[in-house]
Amino acid sequence: MNRTTSLSQPIIEALYSEALVLADEVRAVFAQGTLEPDASLTRHDDAMTRLALSTEGLKTTTRMMHILAWLLNQRAFFAGELSAKQVRLHGTLPADRPADMDQIARLEPETRELIAETERLHRRIARLDSAWRQNFDMGASPARAFQERIGRELGGL
Repeated sequence: MNRTTSLSQPIIEALYSEALVLADEVRAVFAQGTLEPDASLTRHDDAMTRLALSTEGLKTTTRMMHILAWLLNQRAFFAGELSAKQVRLHGTLPADRPADMDQIARLEPETRELIAETERLHRRIARLDSAWRQNFDMGASPARAFQERIGRELGGL
């Protein structure tokens, strides 16, 4: 995986497109999975599978909403609609709630893979958010800005 030293609008737009496609897949899978019971399962197993689908579906859709909200904040920043300070104060990506392995085991392999894909995207976005915030903190320091200004002025002598 390539490492980037800064966020750019093309990176955010690519991630946004990826997240929209993934969110649509999540919506389709979890909406479809609750329509009719599985006749091959006992009543108890069917209830437990439905519960697993419901709880993991809620975590997964919440994860995708957090990802999309973060990306929308970044898009607003690049469009000049939010300042860096506003994004820093109000645009943090919330921590993820990973899937419960006991619940996941009850789901179909395709659903498990979709959930894992959303978790991977959340980890990627979390790394970007963390790196952006560390860089922002360093650049936003008034003392650092003053030191850089002195360095520029003394460098010209």
